[in-house]
Amino acid sequence: MGSWLLSGLTLTATPTSITILPFRKHGSPFIPKKQARRVSYSCSCRSREDVPLSTASAYAVLGLQPDCSTTEIKAAFRSKVKQFHPDVNKDGDSMIRRVIEAYQILSNCTRSEIIERECLDPFDAPECEAFDIFVNELLCVGKACSSSCVQRAPHAFSFVSSTGTARASSQGHGDDYQVQCAVGQCPRNCIHYVTPSQRILLEELLDSILEAPYDISAEADLLYSLITKAKFENNRFQKPKKQPKTSSQHVEWF
Repeated sequence: MGSWLLSGLTLTATPTSITILPFRKHGSPFIPKKQARRVSYSCSCRSREDVPLSTASAYAVLGLQPDCSTTEIKAAFRSKVKQFHPDVNKDGDSMIRRVIEAYQILSNCTRSEIIERECLDPFDAPECEAFDIFVNELLCVGKACSSSCVQRAPHAFSFVSSTGTARASSQGHGDDYQVQCAVGQCPRNCIHYVTPSQRILLEELLDSILEAPYDISAEADLLYSLITKAKFENNRFQKPKKQPKTSSQHVEWF
């Protein structure tokens, strides 16, 4: 299975075969320790109001000519994802989604196939600490929830009018106590802390499941298994150690 370079997209949205049935709990949610305050940002990029790409515009998004090879398409895809990675470009979420859509058109692959073939590295080797929020809307009961995350942290969650489920409306609340309570007290265990790369891939897969007019049990199983993998690997993530400063300058001791 290939890997893409996500922080290097070794996609490493930005993503194992475990059969996990809906409405089944998988351990307690991970609540990170309080960290330095981070700037929150909107997630309106998840809206599907963009005009669908044509084949010609898909080549343009990846910066390719129509006579390019399959190898060139894959290389351009990985390069673009690296370019618009959230750690590099704060507003790159929407462009990454366009890049994934373009690659989907030119490779004739579904989103789940792209994630399985190209984008699993973020779940094997997280690129940073897990501060972004992902809501698994397949389990969310929306306004009927006895401990609504929207009521507890309205600055970070909102209800989706089309489905009635909750969704993260902004990111960057890793140190927010109300958000931590919403995650920890969710009765469906459907809110998870993930990395930006993991979130983009999980959201892309979730959107394809919600939009599909046919049986999507295989895609749902993939979603649950990736969430489980992300929780396990994110708990093991360790910050890179800072190297001590050294100097080659001669020092005279008196």
